[in-house]
Amino acid sequence: ESLSVISSQQAESIKKSMDNIGAKDAYIQTLQQQMAKKDSLNMTLVMNLKGAIGNLDDEDVNIKVDKGVVYIDISDKLLFKSGSYEVTDKAKSVLGKVAQVLKNQPDMEFMVEGHTDNVPISKKSTYMQDNWDLSVMRATSITKILTKAGLSPSQVTASGKSEYVPLAPNTTPQNKQKNRRTEIIITPNLDELFKILGTN
Repeated sequence: ESLSVISSQQAESIKKSMDNIGAKDAYIQTLQQQMAKKDSLNMTLVMNLKGAIGNLDDEDVNIKVDKGVVYIDISDKLLFKSGSYEVTDKAKSVLGKVAQVLKNQPDMEFMVEGHTDNVPISKKSTYMQDNWDLSVMRATSITKILTKAGLSPSQVTASGKSEYVPLAPNTTPQNKQKNRRTEIIITPNLDELFKILGTN
C-alpha cells in the first residue's frame, strides 16, 4: 500500500513532466507543419516551372528539389555560345517563362550561379581574364534578364563558382559539358520557421 502512495510534491513533479512533454509535442508538430508547408510549396513551384518551360530536353533544363531547395539547372549550350556571356535568343525565351513563375513568389530568394569547366578561356579581355570572370559575367547576364522580366532585384543574387563545383570530373568532353551550366537556386524565406525556433 505504501508503495502506491505518492507525495503532493512528487505528484506536482509528474504533472510538470507531463506538461513539458505536451509542450514539446506541440512544438514538434508545429515544426513538422511548417516543413510540410515548405515542401508542398516547393513541389507546386517545380510543377509550375515544368509546365511553363514545356518540353525542353532534360539535358538542357533540369528542375529538381534537393534538401528543401529548388534547383533549375540550365546547360551552357542552351544559354551561351562558347566563351561568351551573351545569352542566346532561345534561352531568353526560356528565362522569360521562368521569371513569369518566379515573380509570383515574393517569399522566395534566388541565387544565380555560373559554373564553367576547367578549360582556360581562349579570348582574354580587360573584363574577362579567367573562368572566375566568365562564370560571374554569365550569372550577371541571366540575372539581368530575370529582373527585366519582372523578378524583384532585391530577391536575386548573382555569383560565379568558376570550375570549382563540378557535377563530374573534368576528364571527358561529356563531363565538361555537364559542368558548364548555370543554376538558379530557389530558397524559401524561413522567417516563420525561425520565429518558431526563437520562441521555444
